[in-house]
Amino acid sequence: MAEPAPVGREIVYCGVCTLPPEYCEYGGTTKKCQEWLEKKHPALYARIWSPEALSAATASLSVAAQERAAKDAKKKAAKAEAAEQKHADKLANSMVTIKRIERNKRKYVTAVIGLEAFGLELKKVAKDFGKKFATGASVTKMPSGGEEIVVQGDVSGEIEEFLLEKYKDIPEDNIELVEDKKKKAAAG
Repeated sequence: MAEPAPVGREIVYCGVCTLPPEYCEYGGTTKKCQEWLEKKHPALYARIWSPEALSAATASLSVAAQERAAKDAKKKAAKAEAAEQKHADKLANSMVTIKRIERNKRKYVTAVIGLEAFGLELKKVAKDFGKKFATGASVTKMPSGGEEIVVQGDVSGEIEEFLLEKYKDIPEDNIELVEDKKKKAAAG
């Protein structure tokens, strides 16, 4: 007698925190996770977050434990909200600086600073710049600490347009263009 073939289990992963929905409460973005789950998988949402499911989960706890759980949940929600607000403020105050730097005579490079604040991977963005502008683009360490993307050639205007087009997370007001001219040596 042949054994039946094993059947794989279908597991849903949260589109916000990437954890299984049963563990979203530990991810720090519970509110967003709940909204996503309610929209994408209403049946699963009802199984985990409906008032009946929540009361069934806490029914076996003592009254004191239920009060503690409610207090912890409130604290967690407040903490998550504060973290989201802090992240939103950080993004609002973060600037992307596009510097046009003169190398010698008519040669320029363009440096892009501040992209990591928007959660972008600098190496990937540098590769995108290299492909888009058919030029060399690399990630370099700055003397002040941190990293910048250096693109060969004067492409400062095009980089701004490209960033706004491809990376929608960056508000236009948070991009500044700067010209960095070399100081002329005093004739003497």
